Amino acid sequence: MDMPLPADPRVAAEAARRRSFAIIAHPDAGKTTLTEKLLLKGGAIQLAGQVRAKGNARRTRSDWMKIEQERGISVATSVMTFEREGIVFNLLDTPGHEDFSEDTYRTLTAVDAAVMVLDAAKGIESQTRKLFEVCRMRDIPIITFVNKMDREGRDPFDLLDEIEKTLALEASPVAWPVGQGADLRGVYDMLHPSLRLVDSEEVIPLTGLDDPTIEARVPGDRAATLREQAELAAGACATFDEAKFLEGSLTPVYFGSALRDFGVAHLLEGLARFAPPPRPRAADLRPVRPEEPKLAGFVFKIQANMDPQHRDRVAFLRICSGRLEKGMRLKQVRTGKQVPVNAPLFFFAKDRQVAEEAWPGDVVGIATHGGIRIGDTLTEGDALNFQGVPSFAPEHLRRVRLDDPMLAKKLRKALDELADEGVVQLFRPLDGSQPIVGVVGLLQLDVLASRLRAEYGVPASFEAAPWTMMRWMASEDRAAIERFAAQNRMDMAEDHDAEQVAFFTSDWRRRRAEEEWPMIRFLPVREQHGLAAA
Repeated sequence: MDMPLPADPRVAAEAARRRSFAIIAHPDAGKTTLTEKLLLKGGAIQLAGQVRAKGNARRTRSDWMKIEQERGISVATSVMTFEREGIVFNLLDTPGHEDFSEDTYRTLTAVDAAVMVLDAAKGIESQTRKLFEVCRMRDIPIITFVNKMDREGRDPFDLLDEIEKTLALEASPVAWPVGQGADLRGVYDMLHPSLRLVDSEEVIPLTGLDDPTIEARVPGDRAATLREQAELAAGACATFDEAKFLEGSLTPVYFGSALRDFGVAHLLEGLARFAPPPRPRAADLRPVRPEEPKLAGFVFKIQANMDPQHRDRVAFLRICSGRLEKGMRLKQVRTGKQVPVNAPLFFFAKDRQVAEEAWPGDVVGIATHGGIRIGDTLTEGDALNFQGVPSFAPEHLRRVRLDDPMLAKKLRKALDELADEGVVQLFRPLDGSQPIVGVVGLLQLDVLASRLRAEYGVPASFEAAPWTMMRWMASEDRAAIERFAAQNRMDMAEDHDAEQVAFFTSDWRRRRAEEEWPMIRFLPVREQHGLAAA
């Protein structure tokens, strides 16, 4: 087993100023609007877009796919890099819709923290809970932003209580709202006593809750209400503890309104102060520390046709250690091939610029003409594989139906490329029949049909498959899998990595197969770089 390499001081210094985070939320909680305002605060854009803005004048910059702009939802992960006050932020805006949860899960493997956005009126919704559980599985520290405080909503104490009871997560308010809805006037900073007022960038320092400045800046009886509520919150709620936050058992809570651009700067300051820089990553040989001098990283996303005119294909690489330089060559561990990195890209959603160098925590794009897949490790040092980039068994299986048989070759190429991206999972039945696509949610099929038509010129439709579930197979006895495949050829296929999979028409049939073939494991999850690690 290889020993970790000695630290490189410059790599360590650059890694220390990186903050890579994802934004997770239920649809319509305001996640994409918050993303736009964070970019505005970071100086990355001049005019933030809104999901519901009219016409093309103010399209959101983070939702760049045509189907996203038409439906007002995020269906693909966007990556945006910006710098503010010496801190480099890598923001990954994930799909909020549950039908794209697999893309979100893979994105969460590439971040070191997450911002959980809650609607002040609705609190914790179903998709928020699911995404939180993914974060908990990976011990990702979570910062909570209660959005839409400029609208009538629930009592802040009620929201904090819901976080604690529903998510079993200590909630520590680091800000307290001054009013709510039409009466929202600002927030009081609980950690560094100060006032931040709506429609103002000014931070008003205070000596504490008894500072008479509060009466001068907060009208009417709101000053007394603020004092009463903030004192109660300080006594009844958990005190912010950075160690608990980093281990994922406590969340600092901020309040604001993304639409009115209020509370966003406070949140960004919290990310800079509390979110962790890159940490050691698990790999099959050993943990990889960010300060190591040799570069290592993994591909968590592939996106084709970000620019349809150039038919481009970009692999998103999360750098885990070392320094990436333009022009270097990296080993693709899965194949042993050398991958040239001639023009690594920093992203701003669809826009991009060539990166001369990049450091641990950064996400860069590498142009590829195929061959690179999700979960691949690229390295200039040890031939190791990063762990924790899984595939999940799809919940819906459909046959692909092509009306024009002359487009069969074109369809095959399109499906291969979209499966590389992780848009869908692709299975080729052993009996030679039409390919099967697997998806977590049915909206993925709409995206697949839209992209086949728009990007490849292949109009295709889908029909029900006879099976309800799929499982990967693993066994120390390879011959057992071959015997199973021979006896169940009509229910067998190969996945995109040429691994054999079994289809079942019911859960009862799956359980029966497990009983009759105890030497075979039927797996609902697999690691991207091999079944053995699942």
